Amino acid sequence: MDHTAHHAGDVHGHAGHDGHAGVSWGMALKATLHCLTGCAIGEILGMVIGTALMWGNVPTMILAITLAFLFGYSFTLFAVRRAGLDFKTAIKVALAADTVSIAVMEIVDNGIIALTPGAMDAHLSDGLFWAALLGGFVVAFVITTPVNKWMIGRGKGHAVVHAYH
Repeated sequence: MDHTAHHAGDVHGHAGHDGHAGVSWGMALKATLHCLTGCAIGEILGMVIGTALMWGNVPTMILAITLAFLFGYSFTLFAVRRAGLDFKTAIKVALAADTVSIAVMEIVDNGIIALTPGAMDAHLSDGLFWAALLGGFVVAFVITTPVNKWMIGRGKGHAVVHAYH
């Protein structure tokens, strides 16, 4: 077997020196979209709840980030539970698969919201609220995709989940 063929299927630990060998951009995009879906649901829900309850910016962001992690982890947790893992192992897999991806996504997304003038004070009915939130998701997706590609190439992140599909 040649060197390229050997590494093409190796997403569980010993990818090439660049950390991306054998990992397609499609695989990284899929992992990032999975992460973004959970993050977006949780974050939007948290922002809506905090804003509707007229909480301040900090408690609203804390709720949004907490729910982003909760929903992000739950997508993986349910998938690996369906694959037959016990609950304790499924939690470990979800934490290993998603923590870095969700953290990067949340740092970027919330950083953009915090740095967009007026976005923190915008209400649910304001276009600025939604533009900052959705724009943050787009930028976070673009930044998180190469992070996921690098991690999968090292047998980390979503590579951990692939063993159970």
